[in-house]
Amino acid sequence: MDVATVARRARTENFPVASLLFPRRLRPHLRAVYGFARLVDILGDELEGDRLAALDDLEHELDACYAGEPTWPVMQALQPTIREFTLPREPFARLIEANRMDQRISEYETWNDLREYCRHSADPVGRLVLGLLRLDREPDVVDKSDDVCTGLQLVNFLQDVPRDLELGRIYLPAEDRRRFGVTALDTPNPELRLTLEHEASRARELLAGGALLQARIGGRAGRAVGLFARGGLAALEALERAQWDIFTQRPRPSRARLALAAFAR
Repeated sequence: MDVATVARRARTENFPVASLLFPRRLRPHLRAVYGFARLVDILGDELEGDRLAALDDLEHELDACYAGEPTWPVMQALQPTIREFTLPREPFARLIEANRMDQRISEYETWNDLREYCRHSADPVGRLVLGLLRLDREPDVVDKSDDVCTGLQLVNFLQDVPRDLELGRIYLPAEDRRRFGVTALDTPNPELRLTLEHEASRARELLAGGALLQARIGGRAGRAVGLFARGGLAALEALERAQWDIFTQRPRPSRARLALAAFAR
């Protein structure tokens, strides 16, 4: 798969359902940001060949968005959004750096180490969304957004242990695995279940900030942001219902459950 193919795929992938609650005028800009985030992930996880070189090329395209004219379609779609909302370069650059980290680092020793990774891989997305809402300079809102984004990332880590293992990555902190005596990640076992439950508790605490974030933002946009957090909580409930079986299938909430969450107050 070459970079051009990856860029086309990122541009046409499904748009997150929760984003449809945002005001219509913001949706094209959300799509532009989402397209960038997906492009970075695809380059870092799926591109055949030199992924670090491809990520460097993407950073050059990012620079062109701020001082020049990008040539990749995803970046051409992103440039007007950057300009209209004066989005800072740093969150985009952090997403690129997260995927560089994935090429160099296979596991994390402590929760603080993993949290630092999430500051690159997850939190920037929330900050960019806040930028579209012109709330990215309000510290209390940014802090809660960071919590929710890290919580969502942690939920994904719990769902994707087998997939990540195939990619040569482990996102369950080594200190927690030692604490619960985990010796195998490729098959169900009681020690792994205890570790998953422990990380799930951590994720719930982080996702709890979603209610405050929704109230602070207000309106349809606040409900949309709140839905992301409730979707993460629903995913944890699905893991519990599956008794933490992450090997038979990827436990996730049903569409009906997500629809109910969308209209929850």
